[in-house]
Amino acid sequence: MTRVLSVASECVPLIKTGGLADVVGALPGALAVHGVDMRVLLPGYRQVIDKLAAPTVAAEYGDLFGGPARVLKAPLGDAKSKQVLYVLEAPHLFDRDGGPYMDPKGNDWRDNPERFAALSSVAAMIGADGIEDWHPQILHCHDWQAGFAPLYLRELGAAGRVSTLMTIHNIAFQGMASASRIGTLGLPRTGFHQRGYEFWDSVSALKAGLVYSDKLSTVSPTYASELMTKEFGMGLDGVLRERQEDMVGILNGIDEALWTPPYKTIAEKAKHKAALRKELDLPDDWPGPLCVVISRLTEQKGLDILMQALPALLDRGGQLALLGSGNPGLEEAFQRKAQKHPGVAVRIGYDEDLAQRLMAGGDAILVPSRFEPCGLTQLYGLRYGTLPLVALTGGLADTVINASPAGLAAGCATGLQFHPVSAQALAQAMMRLITLYQDKETWTRMMTNAMASPVSWTHSAAKYAALYQDMVKAKQP
Repeated sequence: MTRVLSVASECVPLIKTGGLADVVGALPGALAVHGVDMRVLLPGYRQVIDKLAAPTVAAEYGDLFGGPARVLKAPLGDAKSKQVLYVLEAPHLFDRDGGPYMDPKGNDWRDNPERFAALSSVAAMIGADGIEDWHPQILHCHDWQAGFAPLYLRELGAAGRVSTLMTIHNIAFQGMASASRIGTLGLPRTGFHQRGYEFWDSVSALKAGLVYSDKLSTVSPTYASELMTKEFGMGLDGVLRERQEDMVGILNGIDEALWTPPYKTIAEKAKHKAALRKELDLPDDWPGPLCVVISRLTEQKGLDILMQALPALLDRGGQLALLGSGNPGLEEAFQRKAQKHPGVAVRIGYDEDLAQRLMAGGDAILVPSRFEPCGLTQLYGLRYGTLPLVALTGGLADTVINASPAGLAAGCATGLQFHPVSAQALAQAMMRLITLYQDKETWTRMMTNAMASPVSWTHSAAKYAALYQDMVKAKQP
């Protein structure tokens, strides 16, 4: 059995701000059938500590970046779960109001570099010395919050026997810190150079992970290629091009037990659409498709171009139901649109139950992201027969089969793609969507195709398991 410590800053069902949490929470169960004993190491935020089921103390540290700490062991999920969770309880770093990364006013915690260096440091110590009677063979590090772990592992002299995998979920977040904190972070000064963890005269936790890990991965094959370009690489494209032989793109999956349509046939979907319209006070006699959006309201997600392109949908009898939060200007703009237009309903915030009702009742899910490493909402859409309309980028390109003439002729289309990511291209795509919606035979065939799409972790978990096996073999004498 391959032993893997998954090191991350969030994990469902304990703490979530984005798709990273879904991936970290789903992988241990998905990999268990492949003979992988994956355990998760998570920071002990107040929200996490409060949810632990009968924790025990697995390790203690007298001084960890300014205060005492210990590692708690508990089941991942409910008390019956077979997956193991380790939580780094360090009150001076994690027991505070606010979110995982920001204070109650929405500002980054000033000690974020130290907070997540502590997480990485404990991961490296577990890699080097084990915890209780368990010794991981691989540290699987997720995003910049775990980026220092491979470097710390080297400093402990254990990199020769424990492998490291760095997964990029979103390269836009890089864990930058002033070079004046090198000593505080316990980093070797010999690594502060262009081919080490230095980035524009600062420290980059993500770059440390990319440079010092044995293998690199990201969450879709297309995003793996995009990251090596200046357009998408966020300044690290050169580092990634140098390591392209060590990079692999593995698509995310979804937890089909959590995201299961409340219907078994396409015909049953209509009553959920009627119920959703009633809940959101949308007219039930409009002829066009009901399009839904479940997203952070940011420019990365393309919500600004959606606002510009909306007339193409609304003027042709379509409707929009949006759930999300983010940029205050975008929140206000969509709320104003809902007040002025009867075909638009907006809910600011996040409500997973409402998200599932949107998936069940919507005709299409709009994902106009400027870049999208993998994306989960389009996978939920496929699962529910809510056809995705997506930008041609990252995992969106890898998971949705476009309703092009060839795709329609072959009878395999599952949604629509558009390029470039502009308001004009999105507007044209929404007009295509309306035309397809009016052709009930074609639309029904696409819904059937979508609901048959492979969106679970089955295939991707097998690829991770094979990668882990290769990494373990590479460390054997």
